[in-house]
Amino acid sequence: MGAPKSLGEDPIDDRLLDEFYAPRPRRARVRRTAAPKPRPTHYKIVCISLYTDDIDRLERLVAELKKRGHTKANKSQLIRAALDQVDLDRIPKGY
Repeated sequence: MGAPKSLGEDPIDDRLLDEFYAPRPRRARVRRTAAPKPRPTHYKIVCISLYTDDIDRLERLVAELKKRGHTKANKSQLIRAALDQVDLDRIPKGY
């Protein structure tokens, strides 16, 4: 067998390699977000201050409700129940 035939010149031009390996500019990411959900109008989140003793009592009452089978009992539910039962005439001034 004879010597391998040569093409005589490199078929891959250096400019082609430079183009291929050149860093590519980053494309801006397009975030696809779902349409925002409408905000609920039947409730609002509020912040109230309670004494630590009152918080402890509230948590104990919730725990007792759960023991009694109210598996979804929580502080908000208990406060709503208390609001339904409050008698304003029995609230002392300065409470």
